Amino acid sequence: MRIGVFGGSFDPVHIGHLVAAECVRKRLDLQQVRFVPAGRQPLKGGGHVATGDERARMLEVAVAGNPAFVVDRREVDRAGPSYSVDTLRELRRERPGDELFFILGADAARDLAGWHEADTLPTLALIVVMTRPGGTAPAGPRISSVVPVPGIDVSATQIRQAVARGESIRYLVPPEVEQFIRARGLYHTKR
Repeated sequence: MRIGVFGGSFDPVHIGHLVAAECVRKRLDLQQVRFVPAGRQPLKGGGHVATGDERARMLEVAVAGNPAFVVDRREVDRAGPSYSVDTLRELRRERPGDELFFILGADAARDLAGWHEADTLPTLALIVVMTRPGGTAPAGPRISSVVPVPGIDVSATQIRQAVARGESIRYLVPPEVEQFIRARGLYHTKR
């Protein structure tokens, strides 16, 4: 099986994440894309606003209608920092016959050399970099392929700020995610 592994904060998941994942899935003929919400990201200070469980649950409702998309909770359930290399090692052990594709954005790819055990990543999965229109992917031996994705001008930060201001986030996130955010009172204030 050809499996994409798409990690991130997803705080919250939004349409840009979903559209990009679907583009990569189609372009690389992946049978599955596993969304892996990060637990504690060592390179990002400040942590997350929503809990790991809340971020995983938002992903679950967001991808429920797509059988090729699944949520992998291993990083939010694991103690300690979330290192992609650990997740890929676990997946490689669990799925030795599958082909893994580690999906990341161009911004994250620019910092890849500073990641924990960066040189081990390409031994565990093919590294796929997503680029938006007008953007470029960094060159380097770790990167296997570059996939252009639509430029959807939306970010999790913008969504959190809009919710805090009482503005609509309709069409920025799936309706089920918007309902989850409202029901849980997420992003209205710092917790």
